[in-house]
Amino acid sequence: MQQLVSTLRTPRLGKACGHCQYPAEMHVSPPSSPGVEPAARRAAIGRAARWAVVVAAWSSLGAACGGGGGSSPAPSPPPPPGAARVTELNRGLAAPWSLAFLPDGKMLVTEKAGTLRRLSADGATIEAQIGGVPSVVSAGQGGLLDVVLDPDFARNSFVYLSYSEPGIGSEARLAGTAVARAHLAGNQLQDLQVIYRQVPKVSGSGHFGSRLAFARDGTLFISLGERQKGSPAQDLSTSLGKIVRIRPDGSIPPDNPNLGNGARPEIWSYGHRNPQAVAVHPDTGDLWDIEHGPQGGDELNHVQRGGNHGWPLVSYGCEYGAPVGDGCRIGGGTHAPKYVEPVAYWVPVSTAPGSLLFFTGNGFPEWRGNAFVGALAGHTLWRMVLDGMREVSRDEPLSSQLNDRVRCVRQGPDGWIYLLTDSGRLLRIDR
Repeated sequence: MQQLVSTLRTPRLGKACGHCQYPAEMHVSPPSSPGVEPAARRAAIGRAARWAVVVAAWSSLGAACGGGGGSSPAPSPPPPPGAARVTELNRGLAAPWSLAFLPDGKMLVTEKAGTLRRLSADGATIEAQIGGVPSVVSAGQGGLLDVVLDPDFARNSFVYLSYSEPGIGSEARLAGTAVARAHLAGNQLQDLQVIYRQVPKVSGSGHFGSRLAFARDGTLFISLGERQKGSPAQDLSTSLGKIVRIRPDGSIPPDNPNLGNGARPEIWSYGHRNPQAVAVHPDTGDLWDIEHGPQGGDELNHVQRGGNHGWPLVSYGCEYGAPVGDGCRIGGGTHAPKYVEPVAYWVPVSTAPGSLLFFTGNGFPEWRGNAFVGALAGHTLWRMVLDGMREVSRDEPLSSQLNDRVRCVRQGPDGWIYLLTDSGRLLRIDR
């Protein structure tokens, strides 16, 4: 794939003639006073004639620029907005992983070691530690991970958490991704219920996936890594390396894809490596994901219902330690037609994408509809311009201001973009 680089879009001027600058309104007073001396009168007539020529010239210019042919001059274009900037709001968090905005503008933030905190609306103050959080395995990539609010939170107060859950009994010393929901009452989670568990629990401390996203119909998507085991991503009797779709109470929607005998009914798609971000497109309602490749081959995917996204059989990345180049791509790289082709990917090295946002806010109207991808190894935030299922361009508009592992990207109720970094910072992109 040809590497695409773009510059920041400038605001649309609104008219094709946006560069035409019309003069201020001009008034010509006819020299008709009978008391004016003849020479002065002739001079006044000359001035009037010259003004008429100027007015006629500007009128012709306006018509040539597509100004509509009317007698009223087109307005001057608005001044360009200020450049995007990064504002640090807090630097006292401990390995934060996700955040969710409460209706009053305050924030819930997960910390990987197992702490859920509430921050003030301006992000500067840690107001409380929320009690009642489930026990987690905080090791490697595991811990307390995503947090989202129920779409009907104002009525039911449900908060959803994903985390690496320790095994018990025969699964002791093993772990797997789990999702729980509970009512938020003040500084306490109440009536916590585990609504989903990845099957089976396995050894190791990587590739938990764990992002959550509500669909328009109120069902819940959960991304699940293959726990660094590879082949289970193709095994439909497990939920390793899958994206699953459940109802908020944990039951299975009857319209999930039927993937055959022995397939788990919650599976929406499979062949995923470590999808650490999922997002529902604001225009289409379709599910997209971002997932880590091996050595290169990180992907942005339009997730297909019942689709096989190829891992570990095919990837644009290479096995770890292989010489960098096209020749080492797993399975030849190209996915289609047997597997779902990614919309975009990163080669020859990984950017390690960990979060995904489709921006719809008012803070940056020129960025509306763009996808933003937070990068861990890349220490940056990618902005991607898409045209349907095609990547048009990508750039890093704030790379010089970040220089940190971007773990989470969220849109705030104020129309700005909020970031969490692995170093413990909460950042806001504003202007």
